[in-house]
Amino acid sequence: MPVPVTEARPPTASPAKQRVAQATHDVSTPNAPKSAGKTRKPTVRARVEVGEECLAGTSKAANGEPWSWKSLTESSANKAPPVFTRDGRCVIYFFSVVGASVKIYSAGTGQVVSTLEDHVPDFGRSSGSSHAVTSVILSPHNPFQLITGSLDGHIRIWDFLDAELLQTIDVTLPVSLVAAHENFKDHVFVAVARPTKQKTKKAKIDKAENNFEVLRVSLKPTDATAGSPVQVPSDVRVVGKTRATTGLGLSPSGAWLVATGGHKAYVCSTSDLKAGFTKFVSPSPLTCLAFHPSEEYFATGDGVGCIRLWYCLNAGLPQNNGAERKAQTTTLHWHSHAVSSIAFTGNGAYLLSGGEEAVLVIWQLHSGKKEFVPRVGAPISHVALSKASDGQEEYLLALADATFVFIPSGTLKISKSIARVKLDPAISHDRPSTSSSIPLAVHSTTSTLILPSSHPSSLQVFQPSSSKLIAELEVSPSNRVSRKDEKPLEPSRVERVIVADSGDWMITIDHREQDDVAHAETYMKIWWWDHKAEFWILNTRIDRPHGHQNVTDAAFRPGKRPADQLMVVTTGEDGNIKTWRLRSVRNKLGQSEAEFWVARSTQRFRSGIPRHIAWSADGSLFAISVGIHVVLYEALSNALYQVLTSPDCSQVSSAHFVGPSGRYITVAGSVDLMLWDLLTKSMQWHYRSSSVLDQVIVNPKEEIFALLERAPTLSTDLSSTKVLLFNPSSPTPSATRTLPFRLRCAIGHPSLGTLSSETSSFTLVGVTDAWNVVVFGDDVRLPHEEGSTAQGLDGVENSRKQTLFQDIFGKSAFAELDQPSASSAISLAQPWRGKEIGEIFDAPAYLMPPLGSLFDSLVDGFLTARSAAEAPDDDEQEDEQEDDIEMADASDVPIATTQTSTMDRAVDQREMDIFVDLFKKHAVSGSTSKQSPVQANGLPNGVPKVNGVRTPRINGVSHTPVKENGPVKGAKAQPPLTSVSRESSHAEESTPAVVVGKKRKKSLG
Repeated sequence: MPVPVTEARPPTASPAKQRVAQATHDVSTPNAPKSAGKTRKPTVRARVEVGEECLAGTSKAANGEPWSWKSLTESSANKAPPVFTRDGRCVIYFFSVVGASVKIYSAGTGQVVSTLEDHVPDFGRSSGSSHAVTSVILSPHNPFQLITGSLDGHIRIWDFLDAELLQTIDVTLPVSLVAAHENFKDHVFVAVARPTKQKTKKAKIDKAENNFEVLRVSLKPTDATAGSPVQVPSDVRVVGKTRATTGLGLSPSGAWLVATGGHKAYVCSTSDLKAGFTKFVSPSPLTCLAFHPSEEYFATGDGVGCIRLWYCLNAGLPQNNGAERKAQTTTLHWHSHAVSSIAFTGNGAYLLSGGEEAVLVIWQLHSGKKEFVPRVGAPISHVALSKASDGQEEYLLALADATFVFIPSGTLKISKSIARVKLDPAISHDRPSTSSSIPLAVHSTTSTLILPSSHPSSLQVFQPSSSKLIAELEVSPSNRVSRKDEKPLEPSRVERVIVADSGDWMITIDHREQDDVAHAETYMKIWWWDHKAEFWILNTRIDRPHGHQNVTDAAFRPGKRPADQLMVVTTGEDGNIKTWRLRSVRNKLGQSEAEFWVARSTQRFRSGIPRHIAWSADGSLFAISVGIHVVLYEALSNALYQVLTSPDCSQVSSAHFVGPSGRYITVAGSVDLMLWDLLTKSMQWHYRSSSVLDQVIVNPKEEIFALLERAPTLSTDLSSTKVLLFNPSSPTPSATRTLPFRLRCAIGHPSLGTLSSETSSFTLVGVTDAWNVVVFGDDVRLPHEEGSTAQGLDGVENSRKQTLFQDIFGKSAFAELDQPSASSAISLAQPWRGKEIGEIFDAPAYLMPPLGSLFDSLVDGFLTARSAAEAPDDDEQEDEQEDDIEMADASDVPIATTQTSTMDRAVDQREMDIFVDLFKKHAVSGSTSKQSPVQANGLPNGVPKVNGVRTPRINGVSHTPVKENGPVKGAKAQPPLTSVSRESSHAEESTPAVVVGKKRKKSLG
């Protein structure tokens, strides 16, 4: 029996309520007739045949058609260090490796301007993709060529200015690192992994760590493959064997080749490659390598946080193949975890290091002092250096969450950040994420996605239409600290996020596990959307909504409803089903001062633990999945109406109302899917799968739903997902689709596609096992991203080396006007305004051309030509030339009208006389022989004041408005006339003419 409801309301009739039984009883699985059994058995048999054909790979129809999809992010970002372009002292672009492609970023704007890619990446297996790019360097002989190495065994040379692939060299072995030097023309050094021949799994792993080689590869192809798309190198020489290579580089002079792997640093003289490597032992495994820019020594970082400077490059080094020695070193230690990257500054006086602590450390080498740039946002994967446009050195940090951070050396503060979708750093460090549930929701008001951020206690808001990260919401404030020793710290983690259909409310559930210091904590926070600030504001925090147990699910009542009809249902591991409502506090005037959420009711169903909540489309019923039952409750009264029991399903994982009518409801278990008809109170059909069912997604506008299945255990491809599309009429899927990745969770996103009349029209958003965010479905409609394809770089002429004159005096103001880039072509094509023309004078005077050569252009820019509609006619031009002609009488001049203009009312003679009299009294009828001096305020001396306001008098005529008529509404105050003609001393008053559409001229008797 349910617990008494704390706030009961009279039941009301609703369409959904009329479809269910009025009595409270269990509806068990009906005994299927023989005909029904015959109908289901062939379905199961067909399903088994489909699975067999899928394993054999012989039937394309059984496998299903591949579903279209597009990735919003890539978990393999920042796997390789970024590289800046090199052309004098002016840096424009930098390169970043993402899977099997190389993205070219503009250092000034942070936008992707081009993408170099030769193969389609294997999504979902990016860490082991056969085409993933592992290393990127600039050619030492041509600064506009890029050399890449990838796991498919190819070395590619690109012309990144024209986005053209110039050459592809096949090494036949997976390339992990590439190094080059200007002394070795047409040669590169690569680190490759040799395949192992051991049969046991453990021996295979051990052999893979040791079976690396460093090769010198010629970029000149053989004569037989010179004209082929993929060429074979004419010369390949083995330098030596190493462990899994973590660093490879050549000294500044090119005399030494150094590789790091395991606990050893391998050193070889490039003048005698046959002698092989000399091994120098390190007490800890080495993780990174960097050469001093001018002196013959190098630095390494290791797995325990130590940085060592190795002074072992000298002419007296014995070249004994395979010899192990110890070298003179200097140790720098601050990091508590492994050092991810190190880099020397341009002058060699400082060393930069970063790691898991998310702190950039700047070491002064001659004194050993250090400076810190803390809290950069995420663990540092790589550090790169460049020079900004002002000549100042700038540090680029590639973070583990796929974010780039720029730090100027002068301020040591973050000046710019480039981020798209931030990733979980645990995935970037090849550690499995401890999160079991993924918060994922769609905000309908802004058409944005709410995703888990790089830190477990935060959420990020991403806009797919613009491919931009809009904001980041810190749900549970926590200290961003690294792990203690080898045990990772478990901060508060956001497990669920639910957004109401109106877009005004959002629920987050954050939980922290119990540890040795503190107890477990669970908070349910309800946020309100501020339309003005366009951000979420915390409205209510509920501590331990289900006691010390976790919250299993939460859901808003669907539809856009007034405040008194809003409702939230939550379920927990304590077995309780709770409802919450919005309460308003009003002042004495009856106005609402504050709104917050309070508990409305608590009830239970037997002793099971509720797992899932589903609402009907009209919001009158909600279904709770408990054990083998699906319990239906009336929303307003909390009355239990019906219980659906499925003995064939050992545990119901979810239940969903199908379509806007709410007649059917799907019940899903681990391998079973059932469809119930609430009108007939019977099961329509039962589908059993040979694989595990992941999730059921319902189309809210049509009576169709999608079932996501994992690949069978015996399948050769365990990283794929099969999607079956059903309708209530048949247990046979109406369509079958496949995806080349596994999904952790997925939701519908109708704004990214168009729901057509087809039964298979879906557009979904999901998070894969590799933490990639993807959009997939029948009609995926995402805007084309700028720079997502290979294209030539516009405005490259701006990257030319500066002249000595420009270094001293700066760039000319007209330097960019000769060849405008694509970004400025639009602004230059528009007409200039006076403000833009005035910026020309911002340049130094000695750089300006003669003013006489600019006068015409400046005048044309400041003065705007009249349009044809504003141009004066011939009669008005004649009036301007004859200023002394006496105006005609008003009665003799007709009122000019046009066909397009209409008069709202007729003007009588009385009104015209009033205006004539007004103009007589305010007209200039004569001139004085002597002008009064003008004061600073623009009024002549001796002007009398009327009500505290000076009223000027000219020729004895006051400018005070006529009292009997009053001031004219909407008329602007005219400035006093202080300058009159000296030609006539006695002016005769005349009646001015009133002409519509023409300007009135001065009447000077």
